[in-house]
Order: sequence, then C-alpha cells, then structure tokens
Amino acid sequence: MTSVTRLTAVYPGTFDPMTLGHEDLMRRAGRLFERLILAVAAGHHKRTMFTLAERLEIAQELAVKHPNVEVIAFDGLLSDFVTSHGGKVVVRGLRAVSDFEYEFQMAGMNRHLMPNVETVFLTPSDQYQFVSGTFVREIANLGGDVSKFVSPSVLSRLHQKVKADKKAG
Repeated sequence: MTSVTRLTAVYPGTFDPMTLGHEDLMRRAGRLFERLILAVAAGHHKRTMFTLAERLEIAQELAVKHPNVEVIAFDGLLSDFVTSHGGKVVVRGLRAVSDFEYEFQMAGMNRHLMPNVETVFLTPSDQYQFVSGTFVREIANLGGDVSKFVSPSVLSRLHQKVKADKKAG
C-alpha cells in the first residue's frame, strides 16, 4: 500500500506483556503506514510485570519480521514523543465498547495537544477482541494457560516471571 505522503504512525502502549492482539494490530498498522513506531511506555502510572527493558526486548523480538516497524521507549507525554518523531497518526486499539469512552476522550485531548496528528482506531481480529495484557498477567499469575493469547517467546518469559515472583513472594 502506498500513499502520496510518507506517513509515520505511532502505536503506543505499555505492552505488558505484548499479546497476540498487540501483534495483530502492529502487523495491520504496519501495512497501512510507511513507518510505524511501536512506542513502549515506561508505564510509571501502573505497576508492570515486566521492566521497561524487558518489554522493549520482547517488542523488538516480535517486530523484527516487520521491516517498517521501529520499537522505541518513551516516558512523559505521548504528544511530545509523537511530534519529536515526526508522527502524523496515533494508532489505538479498540477491543470493546468499554474501551471506546476512554479512547475517545484521549483522542480528543491528543487533538488539542497535537492538532496536526490524527488518531486512528483499529479493532483487533475476532479471535483477539477479548485479550488484554491485564487478563493475561492475571491468568498467568494464577497458573492458567495463556498460550492462546501470547507468542511462544512471551509465554516462556511469562512462565519465568511467575516462577521468579513465587520464589520471591
């Protein structure tokens, strides 16, 4: 797919952990835009299971098969990150109606902060509509099977993390 202008899109998130739903949106957004930045948020506002360095490593590992996808960490305002990297589009995923109100409000605020940047909402493929990092973390912590929701490399890391947390706890 080509366009008249070279568009850089930014797909932000904590990606804790990166799910097959995140991968689905990354793949599909990567086909829409010439350059896609997967912006891994420090996540200081929430307690993450994986460190920022671990989440970056996972994202880079999964993004390697998409030559137009870059993985970059960010801390602070998304608007500062997007404008400093030449972004013209922010990609957000909408899984359910419950996501819509929050995402709609965020898109409105981002429009005020970045009037020249558009927000594009993508819905995940049917099989990923209910998958969230929060659910995956909770199920993994309780010993459940999350193999249908994350790639094999993420599953391995989840098992290691849960095992380490149980030893420490």
